[in-house]
Amino acid sequence: QVQLVESGGGLVQPGGSLRLSCAASGSIFSIMGWYRQAPGKQRELVARITSYGRTDLADYADSVKGRFTISRDNAKNTVYLQMNSLKPEDTAVYYCSPWGSGYWGQGTQVTVSS
Repeated sequence: QVQLVESGGGLVQPGGSLRLSCAASGSIFSIMGWYRQAPGKQRELVARITSYGRTDLADYADSVKGRFTISRDNAKNTVYLQMNSLKPEDTAVYYCSPWGSGYWGQGTQVTVSS
């Protein structure tokens, strides 16, 4: 049984920062991804990272490159998403998911607004 628990979302002003966490149980997955879904839009991949945790090999959506950083701690089976220079268009529910698994957590709401 795989469980994914996202946390760390909230309300932040434009230009602010948040750090999201995703605690996974059941297995350590080779590739983990952060996704987001804004109202009325499809869920999109934000960032993904391999099991080796090489942040320099992580992939990012063009819209977040240079502002977001994905990382992971395999000892804690936790994946993080550091989000800096947040913009109103980053507002969405953020989910983590093992790549291609179909497993999803409940998500965490991120709202960027003044």
